[in-house]
Amino acid sequence: MLYLVAGIAFLITMALALARAFVGPTVFDRILAVNMFGTKAVLLVALIAFFSGRADLLDIALLYSLLNFIGVVAALRLVERGRFYASTDHPETPEEEQQR
Repeated sequence: MLYLVAGIAFLITMALALARAFVGPTVFDRILAVNMFGTKAVLLVALIAFFSGRADLLDIALLYSLLNFIGVVAALRLVERGRFYASTDHPETPEEEQQR
């Protein structure tokens, strides 16, 4: 019974995070909501793995948590710099490109 309540609570918070991702006033709110959705999905998979007794699902939860972290860092980097690559050889703005 406790696992069912925890699972329902995870699903409710995932729905609220998804709503925040669609409605969020800023892009940072949306990225935070997507990160929270991914974290709750990992917890839900771990809960299902524990409830069903399948330890192999924990590997999937771990992999998904790493992908969630990398995706959020990449999204924040894109928002901050406007590009993904780390090279400083490329100008950041069109004005800097004209100066070269």
